[in-house]
Amino acid sequence: MSTPQAPGGSESGDRIPQYVYGVTRSDAELPADVNGLDDRPVSLVQDGGVCAAVVSDLPTGRALGERADLVAHQRVLNSLVDAGTVVLPFRFGAALADREAVEKELLADNSDRLGQVLDQLDGRVELRVKATYVQDEVLGEIMADEPEIGELSQRLREVPPDAADAVYYDRIRLGELIAQAMERRREHDGQVLLDGVAPAAEAFARKTPAREEDVLDASFLVAADRRDQFEEAVEELGRTHGQRIRIRLIGPLPPYDFVPEA
Repeated sequence: MSTPQAPGGSESGDRIPQYVYGVTRSDAELPADVNGLDDRPVSLVQDGGVCAAVVSDLPTGRALGERADLVAHQRVLNSLVDAGTVVLPFRFGAALADREAVEKELLADNSDRLGQVLDQLDGRVELRVKATYVQDEVLGEIMADEPEIGELSQRLREVPPDAADAVYYDRIRLGELIAQAMERRREHDGQVLLDGVAPAAEAFARKTPAREEDVLDASFLVAADRRDQFEEAVEELGRTHGQRIRIRLIGPLPPYDFVPEA
């Protein structure tokens, strides 16, 4: 581990635009083997206070937004998280005019607030739990537990192919009923899963499921000394619900979901 110097030996007065990955402690050490956008060296910009910005020279001659840029942004932040370094991650695309602007406009003008956020994140990790239905299992439950759906499904299966047009609206109705039943189960099961792990976390952020089969997608802020307890709670949910719900634990991640927006 080492603290890299300014990229390319540039001085603070050089007008080299800087890409900002996030903010950390002024005494943090950066992993020596991680590079940023366009494989440029990553360094710290300090203002003499408690915070430092993690930066690299901004690529020139092209717009940002390539997949490699997104990967590099995440790679830098993940390297800090993996090293156990507290970091306030910035969303992709943050840049300032030069290192002096980073020092004065970002750090000096916001030092108290940035320090408070770092205090809130210090000693904690973000872990994400994603849960997805085993669709055949859940559809079987719906058919067995809800007579209207089961009876309509059975009746439609008995309709000969040459009469399919006559039951067109019945098929639409069946789809609607199944979707409603899935939504009821998702609300119930998602809450059960959330209740099973939330007590081991300090905070959580629940996201709206993206797909019909998604049961839960939530991020949790977990104290490092309670991580084992949190992971055991996730494993217990897997043992209890694994036949009908697939549960994945992802992380640790940069704590995007627990950084104040303003």
